[in-house]
Amino acid sequence: MGSKPASPRPLPRLYLSTPSIDDPQSLLGDLPALLAEADVAAVLLRLKPADPRTLISRIKVLAPAIQDKGAALLLEGHVDLVARAGADGAHLSGLEALEEALPTLKPDRIAGVGGLATRHDSMTAGELGADYVLFGEPDAQGHRPSLEAICERLQWWDEVFELPSAGFAGTLDEVGAFTAAGADFILAGDFIWTASEGPLAALRSAKEAIRKAHAAMPARAEAPQG
Repeated sequence: MGSKPASPRPLPRLYLSTPSIDDPQSLLGDLPALLAEADVAAVLLRLKPADPRTLISRIKVLAPAIQDKGAALLLEGHVDLVARAGADGAHLSGLEALEEALPTLKPDRIAGVGGLATRHDSMTAGELGADYVLFGEPDAQGHRPSLEAICERLQWWDEVFELPSAGFAGTLDEVGAFTAAGADFILAGDFIWTASEGPLAALRSAKEAIRKAHAAMPARAEAPQG
């Protein structure tokens, strides 16, 4: 019984989270350059509370700027608005929210999920039909697991499961760490928008951190053949 030669790992893709917005025009100046600068798989749109009509209007202003660049537009929650506003899917927090959202989103739209406290919760999310699992995002009180704990969870997931994982990077240093741990996507948090050098330069630094960490990784071993 032998093994296939190790194959190169795919480069993790960026997943860009917006600030919580009430004025979509504030993002329109930045988004085209950001999405042209790096391989951004998706944009997670976070919206400040408003009535449904206003929220749909905000989403529709931003959708072309995101989707025309080849990125998916996901809403943070607001499952009921995904189809009405022309979004590509939603990101949910916790198994209950995922289970409630799946009949609305599937089979045509993306259902991602975070808020998964245990390994068992993560596996259950995959069994339910999530399109990706997110590790490391802040909870409602702003608390996060340690860097080591997030990397451990990402590495375990990468070794065992085919379903894509995303690591929530709250700092530039975490981008490289989560790449090395085997994340398929790096969800770039607010540090992109609050960086003193501006969001474009911050995203460029994140892209470079992914490249460097990925270049230092061993190839992915293939399953034994017999």
